[in-house]
Amino acid sequence: MIEGDALALPEAALAEAKALLRAGDAGEDEAIAAMLASAADLCERFTGQVLIARAFRETLAAAPAETRRSHGWRRLARTPVRAIVAVERLAADGAATPVPAGEHAIDIDANGDGWIRADPRPGPVRVSFEAGLASDWAGVPASLAQGVLRLAAHFYTYRTDAGAQAEPPAAVAALWRPWRRLRIA
Repeated sequence: MIEGDALALPEAALAEAKALLRAGDAGEDEAIAAMLASAADLCERFTGQVLIARAFRETLAAAPAETRRSHGWRRLARTPVRAIVAVERLAADGAATPVPAGEHAIDIDANGDGWIRADPRPGPVRVSFEAGLASDWAGVPASLAQGVLRLAAHFYTYRTDAGAQAEPPAAVAALWRPWRRLRIA
């Protein structure tokens, strides 16, 4: 299970979207902001990467047999990982206790994947970490930001149900494709 802070886009992103749409009326700010948030969410799902750095907590249950064969290393679900902050063992009542440094190992590889090795047999392990490509909207790579803005404009122009959209339009996908990370199961 993964919990994380919600993606909060700054006013600058809304201002850029409004400029692209040539929408000067503040009456539609809420709708445009919602479409922008949906576009950013679709970007993260399409690329497999977190756009703006934020905190996550992932709970790892007992490791499957194939993971135990790979020496117990497990990949965190969100990427790119910036820092692994804490590793805690969860008791049956939900109480968390830190796992001592000698009982776990952590790593962040060159691809930004976070890895944890801790024996989950005594109970689930919860890992707190920070992931994201950029610290803020200004640091988001230009092609990703441009794709988010263009997709929000697409939602606005065509009044598409943003939540139902599984794939972005081809022009947006072309901007995002170089950043896409795929995993083979």
